[in-house]
Order: sequence, then structure tokens, then C-alpha cells
Amino acid sequence: MSTFLTDYDLYLLGEGNHNRIYEKLGAHLLTLDGVAGTHFAVWAPNAHEVCVVGDFNGWRHGAFYLNSRGNSGVWDGFIPHVGVGALYKFSIHSRHLGYQVEKADPYGFAAETRPLSASKVWDLSQYAWSDAAWMARRGKANRLDAPIAIYEIHLGSWRRVPEEGNRWLTYRELATRLTDYVKAMGYTHVEFLPVSEHPLDASWGYQTVGYFAPTSRFGTPDDFRFLVDTLHQAGIGVVLDWVPAHFPRDGHGLAYFDGTHLYEHEDPRKGEHTEWGTKIFNFGRNEVCNFLISNALFWLDKYHIDGLRVDAVASMLYLDYARKEGEWIPNQYGGRENLDAVAFLRRLNERVYGEFPDTIMMAEESTAWPGVSRPTYLGGLGFGVKWDMGWMHDTLKYLSLEPIHRKYHHDQLTFRSLYAFTENFILPLSHDEVVHGKRSLLDKMPGDLWQKFANMRLLLGLMYAQPGKKLLFMGGEIGQWQEWKHDSSLEWHLLDYPLHIGLQRWTRDLNTCYRGEPAFHERDCDPSGFEWIDCSDFEQGVVSFLREGKIANDYILIAFNFTPVPRYNYHLGVPWGGRWQEILNSDAPLYGGAGQGNHGAVAAAPIPWHGRSHLLNVTVPPLAMLVFKPQS
Repeated sequence: MSTFLTDYDLYLLGEGNHNRIYEKLGAHLLTLDGVAGTHFAVWAPNAHEVCVVGDFNGWRHGAFYLNSRGNSGVWDGFIPHVGVGALYKFSIHSRHLGYQVEKADPYGFAAETRPLSASKVWDLSQYAWSDAAWMARRGKANRLDAPIAIYEIHLGSWRRVPEEGNRWLTYRELATRLTDYVKAMGYTHVEFLPVSEHPLDASWGYQTVGYFAPTSRFGTPDDFRFLVDTLHQAGIGVVLDWVPAHFPRDGHGLAYFDGTHLYEHEDPRKGEHTEWGTKIFNFGRNEVCNFLISNALFWLDKYHIDGLRVDAVASMLYLDYARKEGEWIPNQYGGRENLDAVAFLRRLNERVYGEFPDTIMMAEESTAWPGVSRPTYLGGLGFGVKWDMGWMHDTLKYLSLEPIHRKYHHDQLTFRSLYAFTENFILPLSHDEVVHGKRSLLDKMPGDLWQKFANMRLLLGLMYAQPGKKLLFMGGEIGQWQEWKHDSSLEWHLLDYPLHIGLQRWTRDLNTCYRGEPAFHERDCDPSGFEWIDCSDFEQGVVSFLREGKIANDYILIAFNFTPVPRYNYHLGVPWGGRWQEILNSDAPLYGGAGQGNHGAVAAAPIPWHGRSHLLNVTVPPLAMLVFKPQS
């Protein structure tokens, strides 16, 4: 018998402390007594017997039985002459109710393309990485004082090939095209919607079955590595959307795995998301938490991923999430907090940052849960950053209003300043805001064609100007008219039209300014880097503030006009005199604007204003953003 899977491995699994269990469970190439083959292992504690079935034995149950490893619940065995590419499943006979099922490997490294569902033996040791320079410096790129501007992407619909049946691009085709585009646009990172294997295209990857397998839709595991590697060589970080909150009911997946509710809670009041039709992980079971934590580490380890965006954290934290009275079970203290999930998230972040301190953990958390991005030793959940969903909803609601009504909702612009530094925030304009009848970002904007684009430039400018890291879903940068569709390409033909090209240039230049001006990013998560000039001029629809870098007197002044009326001779208080250069103006013709502005610079007059020593007398164009920087 092989000692590949040791008793110590099983002990750590039972404790929930085997960070690299993916190196032992699943299918692993092995040479035993001079014979090459594959070692198979699966956790199925309530099985009566487990067989490996595959294309190498005619899919016959009983052709090869695995051995029980006692109280660990693990079954394993070695099959000679089974190599890379072999298809397989685990055929499980349960101890309960005569249940028999064929399951895909929870730890499988590769899978068949849907609708087929077998796992595939794969060797992850052969790829030769070329991203050493990036890996050596990525810690600096992921710091809170670094510029982080993320392009969120669904790989299956970024670009398609209409002349070839509207097929999607492969990982290797994406590698060059996507990298060149992201680099030209000035983004620092990309974030992929979930790439783990999933059976339903329309789930966008959020109903994961193969947690350890990049989807075969676009190529092999090594092809996906090539995509990550290519982005890294261009200095672009890669974040994966990761889904530990729930999983689908598909028969070949994790649900009712060994004839019992093994990965999920048995009681549907704890084990099911009825609105999503999915199962909820049992975070109180050591082996389940070990599965998820090792999976997070797996992507950082084997695929050089630079960070994880953890999906639907709020649904994990609250036992009554999306449930009515009587549909949930309180915790042991009578509260609504899921204490097991809280402990899991803290352990997850401690393990990730303990082993990969130069990566970044992001939480999509939509409530006011305190300390999401604070260290666990201070009582926080331990994430690096949190999505600011409140900012996203308030801002989109405000900008969707006709300008004549905006002064009555001015608080939706300014409320964020009350909480902006309670967490380390990312400001997202994500995929969720451009689907299910919500309309595209551009189509949400009011007014005629010119005003829609001017408002859209305001929206993007406001995201980049506010403290916090940035995220924009694909299509927003070119002014997509239609809602996003997972099964078709973005509307790239729109770049034949000047207003769309102008919006794309505006996005590019916002990225360039955000990356190049330290005052724009160094104190994104530090209250000393932000100072209102005037947040109360709702009658004229103007707000203005200062951003400050770490070096003394490194200031950026930003002013917004949210009305279609130009504001001439508008006064802004500034800290000192001299000339202030206009470094960005969203009304410039280059971006599709009318060309109003301040002729490149304005001299500050020694007149006290807004509690400061000097005054700028400026023109703030209609529906426009201005950025000034003092000239040295």
C-alpha cells in the first residue's frame, strides 16, 4: 500500500488544519514499485464502499474499489497505468437508504466541458512560469497605499468570434488580447468572475462544482496559467472571484455527497439558499472548512493568483439572510450571527495572509458589519479591503436623477464621508449593476445623448476621485448601451463613434492620473488624505475637495458640477498661492465634451476663502469634473 496519504495527513484533515490537502486528496500521478499510475483519494465518511470509474475501466462499478482509511472517512487507492487526461468519477455506495451515485472529484484539477461532468487526471507540476519579476514585487502593488484600479471581466463575453459561430476566446487567445488592452487602458489589476468549473453558463461561474478546476470552456489548466502568466509579465495583478458561500445542487457535485448532507447542513433552515436554489456549506465541520481554505490557498499557490474577492459575505454572516421569520435558526446566544461562518472567515484570512502576505483578500459585504477589513486580533474579520456597496448604490441613484432634482438628494453624494474610513474600501461599479433590468451604466444616465455621456464621465470621475480603490466592470469604459449578456460579446463596434471613443479615453486618463499622482491613491484608506473644500453647495450642484499624498503639500483639488449649467467665477479655497494647473477636465473635446475650462491653469489670489488662505476663481463646466494640481 502506498504511503502517499499518511496518517498525519488524515489527522490534520480531521483537525481542519491541512492547508495543502489538495496535494493528497483527489487524483495524483504516482509511480509505485516502478509502475506509473494515479493515486485516488476522496472524503466520504458515510460511504459503504467507493469505486473509481472512468474511461480506463469502462465506467464499471466494482472495477476498482478504494480502501477505507478508518475513522478519517477517507477512501484511497492506486490504479496503475492511469495517466494525464484520464476521465473518472467516484462511484459511492452509501450506508444510508441504499443511495448510490457517481460524483465528480471535489479536489479534481480538471474537468470535462459541460454538459459532461467527469473529472480529469491532470499534472500541475509541468508548467514553467515566467513571472518571477512580478511575484517579487507584487506585494508593493497590493499595498493599501498603492494604486489599485481593477477591470472586472467575464471571460466568456469580453470578446467573442462572430465569424466562427460566436465562439468565446480561449485562455491563450485572451492572454495577448486582454493583456494588451488592460495595459493600454492603464488598469493595475483584473478580476475574473469565477473561473472554477461550473455546469451552467448563465450562473456566470457563481454556482461552482469543480472548486479546484479552471473551467474547461476556454482551455486546459495550463492554458489558464498562461493567461495569468502573461498578465503578470505585463505588470498586471490577477484577482479571482471566489464563492465559499454556497454551491449548486447538481447531482455530480458536492450536494448530498455520500448519501448524507456532508458539505451542507441537513436542516434547510441552515443549509439552503432558497432564493438562489443552492446549498450552504456547513462551516461548523472541520473537513468542510479545510476544503474551502485549502482551495483558497490552492489558487494562490498553483496559479499565482494575487488575490481573492470573496462573494456574498453578508449571506454567510447572517443566519436570517434573505429569510422570513421562522425560516432560520438563531445561534446559541439567540442572535442572527452565523458564528461558525465568522470563525471560518477569520481563519481563512489568517491562513491566506500567513502564507501569502503579499496578496489581497477582498470582501463583497453589503451590510454594516463592523471590522470587515480590520485584523482578527482586533476583533475584525481580517480582510484586506471591503467593497463599498453603499457608495455604489447611492451614487448610481443620485446620478440617475434629472439634474433639476439632484439638489434635493445632495446627501447621497456626501453621506459616504461619514463612514469612508471605517473600512479599507473598494469603490465598485460591478457586473451586478448592469443586469436583470437595471440597464447599463450609460443608459441609467438622464438627459439627451450629450448629457448621458457627460453624466457617465462624472460617474467614473467620482469613483476615481473619492478615497478608495477602484473597480469597473467591462463595457462601462466604452459606454455599453445594452445590459451585459453572458452569452454575447461586448459592443465593441461602438468605438466607431466619437462619444464612445471619448469615454474610453476618459477612463484611460483617469487610470493614468490615479496611478501617476500619489495624492490620488497613497491615502485611499487614510482620513488624513481627504478634506472637503465645500460639500454643501447643493443649490449650484457643486462639490469640491482636496486629496493629499504622503509628501507634505502634495495636493490635488477636485471639483464636480452635477448640473447642466456652467458655473462661471466659481470660488474655491486653497491652502496656498501660485498657479494651479488643470490636469484633467471631463469637458475637454478629447473626451466628447464642449471644451469649457480654465485655459490650462488658474492663479490663486491671496483672498481667504473656505477657511483657507487663497482663492481660485474658476469655471466649472456643465456636468463636468475638474482636477487641479499646484505647480511647483
